[in-house]
Amino acid sequence: MLSTEQWATIRGLVDWLDRSNGRSQQEITLRLLKITEEAGEAAQAWIGVMGQNPRKGVTHTHPQVQDELCDVIVTAAVALASLVDNPGYVLDQKLAKITARSEAS
Repeated sequence: MLSTEQWATIRGLVDWLDRSNGRSQQEITLRLLKITEEAGEAAQAWIGVMGQNPRKGVTHTHPQVQDELCDVIVTAAVALASLVDNPGYVLDQKLAKITARSEAS
């Protein structure tokens, strides 16, 4: 759950993007696609931690994975705040549903 201060920062990022790029359907699409890009970078970093690529060996650290995961979270929050006026409420509602499912099983 993001704090009020964090959502204010996210809103500032949305405003910055809106001033630079507008908020057309194409721009929203690109903000959503950016989540996939960031998730790929997180996966790449984890593969690097594991040394999965024999040609490259270990190429990343846990802090680098953490950094990439934060990029995913911020990018997703920006996309959500670009779609709805009350992203904190929407996220809280989703977390409540997930919590209820996890407690029921």
